Amino acid sequence: MPRHPKDVSPKTHFRGYAIPGDPVPGDIEHPELVIEDGETLDVLCGHFRIFQLKKGHRYSTDDILTAWYGTSWCPSARNILDLGSGIGTVAMTAAWRLPKVPVVTVEAQEESVRLARKSVRWNGLEDRFDIREGDLRDETVLAPEEKFDLVLGSPPYFPLGTGVEGDHPQKVACRFEVRGTIADYCARAAAHLEVGGVFACVFPVNPAEQEQRVVDGARAAGLTILRQRAIVLREPEPPLLGLFVMMKNADLPESMHGRTWREPTLTIRCEDGSIHPEYAAVKLSFGFPP
Repeated sequence: MPRHPKDVSPKTHFRGYAIPGDPVPGDIEHPELVIEDGETLDVLCGHFRIFQLKKGHRYSTDDILTAWYGTSWCPSARNILDLGSGIGTVAMTAAWRLPKVPVVTVEAQEESVRLARKSVRWNGLEDRFDIREGDLRDETVLAPEEKFDLVLGSPPYFPLGTGVEGDHPQKVACRFEVRGTIADYCARAAAHLEVGGVFACVFPVNPAEQEQRVVDGARAAGLTILRQRAIVLREPEPPLLGLFVMMKNADLPESMHGRTWREPTLTIRCEDGSIHPEYAAVKLSFGFPP
């Protein structure tokens, strides 16, 4: 049975952590904002919350880091586009970090779009969000003249048939390339970047062939990977993921074409399972307890 959210009154602190930002409106009486069977309502950043399925795709560190990295290196963005936006994790985290900036999202899965719209309403973001249902490769989803200062993407990582695809269709499309590859994300981002705009995404860097796919996709789209940061999920494992910031070659001096600055590795957890001190500080920057 659907149920109204419980314990949603604004809090000022959580385990000693002062929650930043204004409380969100929420609405435990709104008929569309009840928690349906199979759903949860979870903390995202600051006072923002997100509706997600218990057994479907749930937001991850990858998504949060994409928003953090993109907004860190494009802090003056006047508008944001999130490609393959899923349940809205990346877009809403970016919206929290860049208050008042309008956001357009593109997502093909109807169920994910439904959840994203629900979360946007809960967080009082309806006047800032334009949520579009469609395939990011479909050129009719975005008008040619629509340009954005910051484009974000957390694309699926694996070609179909290269791994266990999971038991839920929402999970499959988020992990496997059902509707586009990293090259498609690069191409669509390049087509809709404003002059001087930034495209930020996350993608595996291990094995090396995966990282090469990002390099190839960027090159084919006329983009330069300006900076890159590898992510270690837990010491002493090797880096598994990478964060990437790109700009169009046309917006850069020729001396910077194809030139990438590799930042020091960011570690999520120490060998004993504790949160790494740097990542604890990073979490504070997107409104989440360390």
